Amino acid sequence: MLSFLERNSRGQFFSRGPNVLHQDNSAPQAAFFSPLQKVMLPPNTFQGKVAFITGGGTGIGKGMTTTLSSLGAKCVIASRKLDVLKGTADEISSKTGNKVHAVQCDVRDPVSVKNAVAETIQMAGHPDVVINNAAGNFISPSERLSPNAWKTITDIVLNGTAFVTLEIGKELIKVKKGAAFLAITTIYAESGSGFVLPSASAKAGVEAMSKSLAAEWGRYGMRFNVIQPGPIKTKGAFSRLDPTGTFEKKIIERVPCGRLGTVEEIANLAAYFCSDYASWVNGAVIRMDGGEYVSMAGEFNDLKRVTKEQWDMMEAMIRKTKGS
Repeated sequence: MLSFLERNSRGQFFSRGPNVLHQDNSAPQAAFFSPLQKVMLPPNTFQGKVAFITGGGTGIGKGMTTTLSSLGAKCVIASRKLDVLKGTADEISSKTGNKVHAVQCDVRDPVSVKNAVAETIQMAGHPDVVINNAAGNFISPSERLSPNAWKTITDIVLNGTAFVTLEIGKELIKVKKGAAFLAITTIYAESGSGFVLPSASAKAGVEAMSKSLAAEWGRYGMRFNVIQPGPIKTKGAFSRLDPTGTFEKKIIERVPCGRLGTVEEIANLAAYFCSDYASWVNGAVIRMDGGEYVSMAGEFNDLKRVTKEQWDMMEAMIRKTKGS
């Protein structure tokens, strides 16, 4: 988990600060973009609603569950590690005062998914909110990937999202109930990226799935949206993607807002997407990355390194070429 959450006397949730981030690495402009660390939506926004979150035991999933629970949702978190889930469920329940249920589920296994969904419906009711957050990733040159390495990631990310979405969706259709579905992907699902080939491919598939179902299942009262988080330092993700911490400073250098994102910021956006305030948002893919994607994409963006003196010199040289 990126940060420790606490509730003040008015029931709002704040962070003690992103304790695993190296704040001294932030660029000077980060002072203009300080993260707001409180829940955005009004209290009881999700009162009477059931939320099912995969990968809800740690990191971004835990943050989203905390926010939804604090807004009144009855949350069910699912993953393979039941002991971790139960610890998270108890922790969040004690802070929000709302019961959080833990359900063991291996999203790679359709039978496990079916059982988890049936348990959820029996225990809490049919979900109003479904967040596909379970993920797996590691860095590797593509020529070193084995078939098993490819299958491990695509089974969790693409197949797991499909199994959960289809199983819950079919159950909702049976009882004629709508829901808001949200998938958490990544900015390189759009662009592709070397050294994370299975993840990039699987996440792109998840985005295509979400947009396809947004078009097809709106008639059943279901919405499908996607958040592409930029670099958000959580222990699980960065231990596999930046195990030595070498690249953190370089990442921050290419983020125009000058810092990494926080779990709370993603959680607030996720809560909005899943709320009735976003009832006309369907098929959207929203990038939340402090400007990292556009910073890397622009042909001439590296000119920000040019000094004022160098610009003066270049301007004089350009002026001399006029009319030539």
